[in-house]
Amino acid sequence: MVTRFFVLVLILCLSAPALALDEDPRPLLDFEQGPSETGHPVGWSGGPPGTLFADSLVVHDGSWSARIERTAESERTFSSLTLVLPEEKSGESITLKGYLKTADVEEYCGLWLRLDGEVGNVGFDNMHNRQLKGTTDWTEYTITLPYSPETRRVVFGALLSGPGSVWVDDLQVLVDGQPFVEAPALAREITVLDLDVTFDDGSGFQPGELSAMQIRNLALLGKVWGFLKYHHPAVTGGTRHWDFDLLRLLPRMRDAADEKEAAGLLLGLVSGLGEVTPCQVCAEQPEDVAAKPRLGWLADEKLLGRTLSGRLLDIYRNRQAEGPQFYVDQVQVVGNPRFLHEKTYERSGYPDAGFRLLALFRYWNIIEYWFPHRDIIDRDWDEVLTAYLPQVLAATDDRDYKLTMLQVIAEVKDGHAQLYQADAFRPPVGPSRLPVTVRFAEGQAVVTGVFADSQWQVGGLRVGDVIRKIDGAAVADLLAEWTPYYPASNPEHRQAAMARNLTRGPWGPVAVEVDRDGSVVTLTTERLGSDLVDRHAGRTHDLPGETFRLLGPEVGYLKLSSVKLPLIADYLKQAADTRGLIIDIRNYPSAFVVFALGGRLVEEGTPFVSFTRGDLANPGAFVWRPPLSLSPMRPRYEGQVVILVDDTSISQSEYTAMALRSAPEAMVIGSTTAGADGNISAIPLPGGLNTHISGIGVFYPDRSPTQRVGIEPDITVKPTVAGLRAGRDEVLEEALRQILGPGTEQKELRSLYQ
Repeated sequence: MVTRFFVLVLILCLSAPALALDEDPRPLLDFEQGPSETGHPVGWSGGPPGTLFADSLVVHDGSWSARIERTAESERTFSSLTLVLPEEKSGESITLKGYLKTADVEEYCGLWLRLDGEVGNVGFDNMHNRQLKGTTDWTEYTITLPYSPETRRVVFGALLSGPGSVWVDDLQVLVDGQPFVEAPALAREITVLDLDVTFDDGSGFQPGELSAMQIRNLALLGKVWGFLKYHHPAVTGGTRHWDFDLLRLLPRMRDAADEKEAAGLLLGLVSGLGEVTPCQVCAEQPEDVAAKPRLGWLADEKLLGRTLSGRLLDIYRNRQAEGPQFYVDQVQVVGNPRFLHEKTYERSGYPDAGFRLLALFRYWNIIEYWFPHRDIIDRDWDEVLTAYLPQVLAATDDRDYKLTMLQVIAEVKDGHAQLYQADAFRPPVGPSRLPVTVRFAEGQAVVTGVFADSQWQVGGLRVGDVIRKIDGAAVADLLAEWTPYYPASNPEHRQAAMARNLTRGPWGPVAVEVDRDGSVVTLTTERLGSDLVDRHAGRTHDLPGETFRLLGPEVGYLKLSSVKLPLIADYLKQAADTRGLIIDIRNYPSAFVVFALGGRLVEEGTPFVSFTRGDLANPGAFVWRPPLSLSPMRPRYEGQVVILVDDTSISQSEYTAMALRSAPEAMVIGSTTAGADGNISAIPLPGGLNTHISGIGVFYPDRSPTQRVGIEPDITVKPTVAGLRAGRDEVLEEALRQILGPGTEQKELRSLYQ
């Protein structure tokens, strides 16, 4: 449940060049080196092009400053100036300070500071809550974050959202008050992962053609290896390079003559870890659990043999109530898992067979022990391991590997569980698209927007056309073929994702068969390069224009895609005299407004959500947490509240809808949301891959689920083909009808929002 703006800054800056470890950044912080060949300040990166400049006319001190300048026509929704410091420092806090001057900033601007760890970020602030805008003179601003010892690089700069100009000058980066370059280097703990380099240049594992018995043996190795990873004190204490212990055993497991020999090898793996000391304060299974560990197989002597089964059960019984987990901990307060010390082994590029199998085993066990919704995965999770093991080993190149792992991830049915490194390979493949937006209505792919500069570029395609075939292939057949490569919590969210890619393919001409008002028309059009296509078009279904407006004298309308947190009270004051307020969350909120907005819709403390989180002492168990409530705030909105959702509503959108619908007599109108709520946890995988899961369980206070189910509307309204052709917003019309009365004419309803 992170803000859209945060995600955009994160994505933009991942590829920013870093200074060399021995470079002093201070000469770059006052911008006195002037412009580079691109016009950017020397040493800085960012974008988009045409919005970043070195400026010699407006400065705070010296001869040069940096300027970010945007117009309404500028690319993307914001611009960012970026610098990366990769050196690891030791300290309690880190501060970014500097001077800003603004002119005609419509949305907001500011400094920003991000701390990156091995997996994801460990600190972030972009001054969003300060809402610096308008025209202001040179003023010094400061951002300070706790300096986590997990920080591996510091990323910072300045940003501007929306039109306007901001000048930046005389920056400083300080650790505990000292210049960054003078702060003491972090004495990073040396772990067994640093000391054991046996397989740094490859595993050397050659699987060959595997029999059914060999596949079963290797799958069992994956299960036992994963159990020990999170239960045996030698592994949880960080004394073993557990990835490499797996690689050492792979050839012998492959060559085991039968199941008995394989069980003996696994017993040797356990014995090599040493005896487990009887626990003094033993872990106990918590009573109020949403899901229990699936560990019945530990007692299966037919599967494991008596001796191995007994040893594994002994390890499980003697787990400590409190103890370290070298490979996982939990984010403070929220409690979603954070996967530590998981190396991605990127140096060798496309991973060999041993590392590909490691990727499968790592991912499978993370889902087994740390995914809060493992119990609602459709396919038997053991079967997934056995089915994909030979496919992962058979992958012949980077493309095959990524697509296979993408299919494994799709089995989890979690809308957060994507694999963006595979996006270039998943169908339909190609760098170009038709310059149209497509949305499914009544099971049909409808053109809802055309944004080419001229009509020839779309070959006559019109809003309202129903796409039936692309280059002779029926849309229904394409969707069936692509489904395994589109992770999603439910069919609605998957279909929306495929709609965005439906027209993707190679550059050049393409034949499109459409249904146009009952007539079949075949058009020859042309896909365009990504720089000519607005890939963000159609990702929200709210009204264009102002964040808040009155739809006539009796209805207020607030869309959350551009909501400003400091203006919440102002929005509600403007709506104070209306009969009803429509809150449109057919989008992703631009700010976290759950409490600031939700608190102004309730009269008393109102529970709206319950969570589950994993238990470090009981891997695989998920424990209920107390419900969270909204607290009343002023001014309170007294009218009817109608919340709009659909398949674009995901994660924070769904969480926000849960909170707002808890208001008295509030109702939700629209269609099923994406069904992927909860703070995300990143999972690094060999080959430089990175995926995510919904890291905590999110439920209503009565413990009814939201994962995969989504936010179910009180009144279901979906767009129709006829409605899209006519330019109607049928969901919004129903909301207006609920507020104004069922007898309100459709023509009158349309006049209120068009």
